[in-house]
Amino acid sequence: MEKEICTISITSNWLGDEYTFYENEKIKRTYDNNSLSSDVTEWLEPKQISKNNKDKLIKNCPEEHKERIMIILDYP
Repeated sequence: MEKEICTISITSNWLGDEYTFYENEKIKRTYDNNSLSSDVTEWLEPKQISKNNKDKLIKNCPEEHKERIMIILDYP
């Protein structure tokens, strides 16, 4: 299993939305579609993440991981 860098939450309202970043540059997103469909998991490529969500991820990213996450996300 790849080593995890960090998990960043961009939760809005009551729906969870978390992105976990790994050393091999894989990104796992775990989110809630609605109150009846929670903890849906998908694996993403950086190009599949909207600019708005990338902005939120960088804003909420722990400072010690920010540079690495920006490289993975190809941000800006």
